Amino acid sequence: MSALNFPTFSRAELFDVLRRAPKAELHMHIEGSLEPDLMFKLAQRNGIALRHGSVEALRAAYRFEDLQSFLDIYYAGAAVLLTQADFFDMAWAYFERAAADNIVHAELFFDPQTHTSRGVSMQDVMQGLHRAGVKAGLELGISVQWILCFLRHLSEADALATLREALPYREMISGVGLDSSELHNPPDKFARVFEQAAALGLHRVAHAGEEGPPAYIWSALRDLGAQRLDHGVRSTEDADLLSYLARERVPLTVCPLSNVKLRVFDRLADHNLPALLDAGLCVTINSDDPAYFGGYLNDNLLQTFEALPQLGVPQAYQLLRNSFEASFIDGQTRQRWMGELDRAFGLAS
Repeated sequence: MSALNFPTFSRAELFDVLRRAPKAELHMHIEGSLEPDLMFKLAQRNGIALRHGSVEALRAAYRFEDLQSFLDIYYAGAAVLLTQADFFDMAWAYFERAAADNIVHAELFFDPQTHTSRGVSMQDVMQGLHRAGVKAGLELGISVQWILCFLRHLSEADALATLREALPYREMISGVGLDSSELHNPPDKFARVFEQAAALGLHRVAHAGEEGPPAYIWSALRDLGAQRLDHGVRSTEDADLLSYLARERVPLTVCPLSNVKLRVFDRLADHNLPALLDAGLCVTINSDDPAYFGGYLNDNLLQTFEALPQLGVPQAYQLLRNSFEASFIDGQTRQRWMGELDRAFGLAS
């Protein structure tokens, strides 16, 4: 990064480059993109009475003390998703916003257990999401991969059953992940299901080191074979772990606005993103659950750079380049988008 000769950008010019540069999003829960207005529309379509009487009242309820208080309202909101059309509409709404943020590739999480436990079929979940992803590729130029996440507050037996249920849709799924309540649910609880996923040729990622300790990050690497870590911000508490992550180029999908909303950091200005970058880690910025946390990918980028003035052009370039390096796209496509990124930053001849 230091060897590159970047043009001189004013702060306003840098923000403009951040907005229009191509980028990949690697940590976004599709259920977490369900905006209150669409939630009310789907509730009305499906005859579901919501606890909050208006879009404004629902937005006002988005005040969270920690991860669990967020998850409580998150799972309640997901109850409006019943049909294939509901999943399509939710995903398509995200893709339209992603296109506006110049996202060209998205690897998105979905939580089938949240839906199948309510009697929604795996087929409706998968077909609705898949159709939206195909349309995003054809009409918006966004390549899409879906990552099936296991809910870690449930049992591994439930996760194994979910993986079996998803097998008919294997070609629609790129990988598996682990999300939901981190505390008291260590990664090694899911070692067998991740082993089976690896045998199926699926990529493996896992949430670790958001609320959980660095030991959870080690466990995700050793016990799950995680190729990418979601959050991972507590890695700075373990010098050996930090060195390992930098040396092995294990990506971290960091979500700054989420981290503040869920009290991982008190303020965006307190975020340890600069320390992670200085340590040489392959860090990316993502939106997590944007409908709940106050911003999509460009919002996360712009607000983070506004709050952390020590981040400049080299860091902006590195973060966006990391998003492609950390993705599961093929090498030729990766190089093509990195070339487009170079042009956006004035590096290409």
